[in-house]
Amino acid sequence: MIPYATAAEAEAALGRAMTWAEAAWYQYSAAMPDSWLHCHTTFILFVIYTITPLPLVVLEQFAPSVVLPYKLQPRVRLPLAASLRCYMEAACFFPLAVGFQLVSYPVAVKQILRTRMGLPLPSVREAVAQLVVYSLLEDYLSYWIHRLLHTQWGYEKIHRVHHEFTAPTGFAMSYSHWAENLLLSIPALSGPVIVPCHITTQWLWFSIRLIEGINTHSGYHFPFSPSKLIPFYGGAAYHDYHHYAGGHSQSNFAPLFTYCDYIYRTDKGYRYHKLKQAKLKSLEENNAEKKGGTTAFDIGKD
Repeated sequence: MIPYATAAEAEAALGRAMTWAEAAWYQYSAAMPDSWLHCHTTFILFVIYTITPLPLVVLEQFAPSVVLPYKLQPRVRLPLAASLRCYMEAACFFPLAVGFQLVSYPVAVKQILRTRMGLPLPSVREAVAQLVVYSLLEDYLSYWIHRLLHTQWGYEKIHRVHHEFTAPTGFAMSYSHWAENLLLSIPALSGPVIVPCHITTQWLWFSIRLIEGINTHSGYHFPFSPSKLIPFYGGAAYHDYHHYAGGHSQSNFAPLFTYCDYIYRTDKGYRYHKLKQAKLKSLEENNAEKKGGTTAFDIGKD
């Protein structure tokens, strides 16, 4: 709750006029308890998780010719009922998260996260710098937790739930054992704990991370994929191989960037797989050319 009764008081405290964004934030949050602003995080993530995977799920079911050329495992078609089951089982955690946020608010936000709720809003430069730090830190910690989950005990007791989908869908991003969801929340929260931010930056950070996770689990690799634009970004093709290889996979543990897999040499299986695919594609193209040439030659000879 912003401690100013009027916009004029807020501007006097800032020592300047509010920007349009700050004016909008003041109008929205001035009378709203900070605990409710904190709970917005779960609501935003629930909406994103519900809506973002839907277009590909719907197109795959009702207009497959549009998207199947870009599907990484085109022979695997997930039934609509399986997608719905995946969504329902994952979505049930969101209401629990709201309750946990309300109960833990005094400690989680005020003492651990130290999240700012009021004015001023962060500058674009500040928000971008924080997001970069959060991404790098989360990526490194998640890599090691993911490797831990692929030990025999970690996989059999926890991680096998997530690997039920060998050809993942966007909804599979949050389809995991409760203990895995808890463990992987640690890297995501580590950045905001170490480098405290405004609640709006926090919303943006968790939203970007969720959208990215849905993308890597989508099962599709489009020409406009971020992996073609952002250095060391794995994308859907990179993580899809991890699911394709199954529970015994010791490759492609990185959730976002690929530098950890490169440094610790846990991308060998994927690189071999890509090399094998390239050779098979080249062989198929050569065979097609030979067949085409033979046919034309025979026709000319006749």
